[in-house]
Amino acid sequence: MELPSAGTCWFLLPLLLALLLWAMRGRTWDPRKCPTDLTGKTVIVTGANSGIGKCVALDLARRNARTILACRNRERGQAAVEEIRAATGNPAVLLRLVDTSSLASVRAFAREVLREEKRLDVLVNNAGLTGLPFAVTPEGLEQTFATNYLGPFLLTNLLLGLLKASAPARIVNVSSFRHSAGTADVRYLTGQERLRGFDAAYNSTKLMNVLFTAELARRLHGTGVTANALSPGVVSTGIMRHFGWPARTLFTLLRPFIKSAEQGAVSTIYCAVSEEVSGITGKYFDSACGLALPAAPARDAGLARKLWEESERLTGLTDGPRH
Repeated sequence: MELPSAGTCWFLLPLLLALLLWAMRGRTWDPRKCPTDLTGKTVIVTGANSGIGKCVALDLARRNARTILACRNRERGQAAVEEIRAATGNPAVLLRLVDTSSLASVRAFAREVLREEKRLDVLVNNAGLTGLPFAVTPEGLEQTFATNYLGPFLLTNLLLGLLKASAPARIVNVSSFRHSAGTADVRYLTGQERLRGFDAAYNSTKLMNVLFTAELARRLHGTGVTANALSPGVVSTGIMRHFGWPARTLFTLLRPFIKSAEQGAVSTIYCAVSEEVSGITGKYFDSACGLALPAAPARDAGLARKLWEESERLTGLTDGPRH
């Protein structure tokens, strides 16, 4: 049998990827059919000025929640606030500045929340970077790991008291199906060990998100606060902007077969408000809102505890939630 030419392979590969992405869309839960009303509730969504985060914040604001957009950029964050207020008629949509790659910024944000907010019912840790380019922050942390994992770890721990006082409350950590390709060496957190490959850092932060969620849920047992992780699927957002032109070109060609930000936000919204998830904790949900078994490393309780302990050390936490 004659083998296909190189040109044919380059044509078939995007086609096969497109068909796979289309199949992965699946049929998901519909937020519009969910009756949950959040009147009197307060929610925080990090990275909410664009993409999935903005769509999640829009949905929660439509449910009448006091909705705090935790954003790094003031101008883009305020533009998102005004857009969401206009679309929902909810005046209680607020901007609070935070850069999750900076522990100092996370601490300042948490102090402001604890000073100004009487309750916190839902915390959505959504902010994230692709892993490019490699950089170490002034605090000695690798930027992608700080933004995607260590900053959210600190933020969640600093707000746990308020979440417990507001119970039942939910913590939602946005991970990815790409966590299965990640590794969880604690040396990555400071850049002491540098990953190779254009998406290796991203994949590894998403594995850490799932490990963190499992250990957090274990420590929160009996408090009325649940913690779950999820995959939004393959979503068309601005997260590809630091990739090289071949990856961006392929992504552009596949865009018609990829979820929109609104579609990609569904699994996050599901974990944040659906009645079906009430009382469920320590689990991982796929992009079709179904319970899924995460990769084997994500189910390693010993690895989760080791990661937690090193994260406590790096963030200066000494009195986090105990079992």
